[in-house]
Amino acid sequence: MLAWVMLVGFVVTAPPAAIDGLPEGLGASELGWLALAGAGNVGGLLLEYVALRAGMVSIVAPVVSTEGAIAAVLAVIAGEAVGGVTGALLGLIVLGVVLASSGPVGRGPGDPRRTAAIAGAAALSFGVGLYATARVSEALPLIWALIPARLVGVAAVAVPLAAAGRLRLTRAALPFVVASGLCEVLGFASYAAGSRHGIAVSAVLASQFAALAVLFAYLFFRERLTRLQLAGVAVIAVGVAVLSAVQA
Repeated sequence: MLAWVMLVGFVVTAPPAAIDGLPEGLGASELGWLALAGAGNVGGLLLEYVALRAGMVSIVAPVVSTEGAIAAVLAVIAGEAVGGVTGALLGLIVLGVVLASSGPVGRGPGDPRRTAAIAGAAALSFGVGLYATARVSEALPLIWALIPARLVGVAAVAVPLAAAGRLRLTRAALPFVVASGLCEVLGFASYAAGSRHGIAVSAVLASQFAALAVLFAYLFFRERLTRLQLAGVAVIAVGVAVLSAVQA
């Protein structure tokens, strides 16, 4: 899944990057941010896919959505100004994550605690990748903020799988893989463009994808949450939304 998503994204982003050519000002620092952005994105996707196989979308999406808070914290550490209210809201989001992952074992597929732990690792990887992507987009053309993950994914995942004869794709999976690859590129392009005006704001706004994912999981997979888990999801959604408003 990850290999094909990266291949689709590479096919979309490689031609514009080749036409644009190597950007001016591409030094050691920029190369480091490019590598970190690519590794963070690919690692986050891999962990998120594992988490989705292990448990419910309704648990994975809210936990992964804390990637925005992680990127915002990194931006603060790097010098972006954040007040006490923002710090309190970040703490509220963490509380929501704890509640969302506290459901009883056996309700829905998988262990919610194990699922939440894997999703949390994905959020950490994504958060680092988001911050690195924002740093890249500040110094280089937008297309170069999108290339790293696709390049890392193709080189580290797709090529080894193809060499081992394990790169397979069914007809039923094809439209979903293509849609995932295209949406992944579009989402990161939108975030990279927005982050030029503020990393923290863009990061937390982007993380609100969780609310849509939970809604789709309810409509298409008929997933159900306990009241405590539902409260956790609601706390995350409110915390992220209010944090976005405060930062804006």
